[in-house]
Amino acid sequence: MSKSDHILVVDDDPEIRQLLSDYLQSSDYRVWTAADGKEMRQVLATVQIDLIVLDVMMPDEDGLALCRELRVRHETPVIMLTARGSPVDRIVGLEVGADDYMPKPFDPRELVARIKAVLKRARSYPFQSAREEPAFITFSGWRLDTRARQVQTAEGPVISLGSSDYMVLRTLLDHANRPLSREYLLNNVYSKESLPFDRSIDVCVSRLRQHLEENPRHPALIRTVRNTGYMLTAEVAIEQ
Repeated sequence: MSKSDHILVVDDDPEIRQLLSDYLQSSDYRVWTAADGKEMRQVLATVQIDLIVLDVMMPDEDGLALCRELRVRHETPVIMLTARGSPVDRIVGLEVGADDYMPKPFDPRELVARIKAVLKRARSYPFQSAREEPAFITFSGWRLDTRARQVQTAEGPVISLGSSDYMVLRTLLDHANRPLSREYLLNNVYSKESLPFDRSIDVCVSRLRQHLEENPRHPALIRTVRNTGYMLTAEVAIEQ
């Protein structure tokens, strides 16, 4: 963690905004707050935010809709907060692009621990130095900008990737045409062992397929390898 880390708390409850602002500042973060999507956009337009803590249940634009919007335009890590803590709600939060998900009520100390873990994860890949890291990677008609963490086709829109999605794609590209187990991907991307029913990797792959596949229901680029995991099937070229 660095004292320069900038955290944006988006929650319609002023008491929660104040509580998190005070606690995160005491943990050496610089904190901005927003009561809704409009204020969130205003902050993002003027400040380089390192991580967003985003409440799900807000009036007008809820957190899920805002997270979807963020994933189109930003790669900033997102931790979602919600009073609905069922596994289904957590999966939905991850599917729209959240990097982590915490049910309310929560211990602020746990939130700080998760912020540290998500920021570390987002910054831990790639491992190579900037000099060694390729600027662009092309595959199957797509071009990945490794610095901006964006992909696009020659005529298509630019798609920004969240940190987890980017790391899954990079790992698959680094091992193109080789099947990788879910356990390997989970350890490589999240630095943790696989737990029963952990769908983190499956959720990332599902999002990548929505972005990259012509028919996500019948994927040809990122294929499922039965009883193993996933494999990216494409010729990969590196541009410096």
